[in-house]
Amino acid sequence: MKLALFGGLYSNYLALEAAVADAQQRGVDAMFCLGDLGAFGPHPNRVFPLLRDHDISCVQGNYDDSIGHELNDCQCGYADPNDNYFAQVSYDYTLQNTSADNKAWLRSLPKELRLHVDGLRVLLCHGSPRRTNEFLWQSNTSTAFLDRLADEWATDLMVGTHSGIHWQRELRDGRRYVNVGVLGRPENDGTTNVWYAVLCTGSDAAAGALPCTANGTSVPISVNFVPVIYDHTLLAEKMQQEQLPDEFIQTVLTGWWTTCLEVLPSHERRMGRF
Repeated sequence: MKLALFGGLYSNYLALEAAVADAQQRGVDAMFCLGDLGAFGPHPNRVFPLLRDHDISCVQGNYDDSIGHELNDCQCGYADPNDNYFAQVSYDYTLQNTSADNKAWLRSLPKELRLHVDGLRVLLCHGSPRRTNEFLWQSNTSTAFLDRLADEWATDLMVGTHSGIHWQRELRDGRRYVNVGVLGRPENDGTTNVWYAVLCTGSDAAAGALPCTANGTSVPISVNFVPVIYDHTLLAEKMQQEQLPDEFIQTVLTGWWTTCLEVLPSHERRMGRF
């Protein structure tokens, strides 16, 4: 099997269009989105036709739960007042500009999806299986903790998003955790592209792929993180027309985060500009 896995869209319909085209060119068998369809970007309603037209199965992120139920905030999990200020600006815009039909669809999304792929138990979630808005960072998330989650949720391959930076780690018995990154905004690395992941199992796995042992059977798996180049200048123009904060626009144009920085652990912070 070959699966395309998209992280937070953040209303970036232009990046979603580009990622779908890339995934189709790679001959994927199915496409999945791990939640947070709105936020940050302009025209939130524009991602929904793309998801439906291309039969992309979706997990409910914290943003989707909040927008669907018209809550007071995004449940993003920030603690810093500045981060929460910009999160609220983004949330209020998205709530106001998401149609009633799309809000109802967001309410219907599952918190997780479970797949059986070549004998492997795959769990798709947003933040973590135990909490939708949990940030799992490469630098401060222990392998022991990830192994415990995999044990408790009975999964061989655990896949999430939410933090905005892609990474993966091999766990006990060849099991694996994968953070697919996000399509909504760049990764605070000075490049304007965004990311998604392609999961390959069995005969579709890359040469030299590490095996995962499931029910006594060894199944090769490989994960390829794919950079997506899209018309980010057009997205910035649309954001400006919608009078979204200049801080958001500068992130799209420069590849550097200007908001939601306080949540970054020190290691990830040192990798960026700030």
